[in-house]
Amino acid sequence: MTLVRLGLCVILASLAGTVASTETDLDAFMREVVARRDDNWKKLQQYILDERERVELQGPAHVPLWGEQREYTWYIREGFFVRSPLKVNGAAVSESDRLKYEADFLKNEKAREERAKEKPQDPGQTPPARQAGDEAPRDLDSLIKQTRQPQFISSAYFLRFKFDAGRYALVGRERLEDRDVLRIEYYPTNLFDEDQQERDERNEERNHKPVTEKDARTDRLLSSLMNKTSKVTLWIDPATHQILKYTFDDLNWNFFPGQWLVRVSNATASMTMGQAFPDVWLPRALEMDVTMTLAIGPVNLHYTLDYHDYRQPEVTSTIGIPGRR
Repeated sequence: MTLVRLGLCVILASLAGTVASTETDLDAFMREVVARRDDNWKKLQQYILDERERVELQGPAHVPLWGEQREYTWYIREGFFVRSPLKVNGAAVSESDRLKYEADFLKNEKAREERAKEKPQDPGQTPPARQAGDEAPRDLDSLIKQTRQPQFISSAYFLRFKFDAGRYALVGRERLEDRDVLRIEYYPTNLFDEDQQERDERNEERNHKPVTEKDARTDRLLSSLMNKTSKVTLWIDPATHQILKYTFDDLNWNFFPGQWLVRVSNATASMTMGQAFPDVWLPRALEMDVTMTLAIGPVNLHYTLDYHDYRQPEVTSTIGIPGRR
């Protein structure tokens, strides 16, 4: 019996070592994947783009209740990335409204920049808008003064997750975007965790004003609750470590107060990447679906944000809008 037990211990130890090795290999692979994703994030700062934002609200039996579509373009003005409205529900935005929107947007970005300067920065940090080794600016307009990431990057990467070793599982192989990909499930413990500075910066970007201590406490509590209810599915090209798509599933929001008024029964979100240029993958579409139960019955909210026409800024020529330099 002693020999049998000893033999079983040897076999179990060998199997455990094999499993640990497999997990380590998968963790190493995912570390490369996250690094590649962050490299894409840096590349995104080198381009301007157009975006299309759509929201649809449907009642019981998929009866349309409300919907809206907005189109924007991005350009560089006074050294800042500026969002310019083009159309609302197919109708062109008036010149006066567009100029007011741009002026307000630029004012908020400059205020955000000033707030960022008042906070301690990492001495080794490279400003997001200019990467080490970039070509010297050709004129004043091409000198990017903005050091915080542009808002379209914040929007595109609000689903951004951190590397979390030991929380991945290889599900199998599939076909996506005419490529053989790996499907990996990720069970995070700190999916929405951020340090206090990251959290405050994100909230300031959203509200364009400093974060109060009450807001910070509420945000920490919300992040903690969401971490307990999330799962991420990723489709990854193993040859390039490139994420082609990732979906947030099982977003159970039942911890929210006010369940007597509205109950969120289902919430999913996904990001699809596209090859905008050879070997340059950038966000192509963000989608969110939320199902809520009200007194009238189930209500579905569908939100999409499409990114298209990526291009390098040409500060000496018009960008999307006649007369714009």
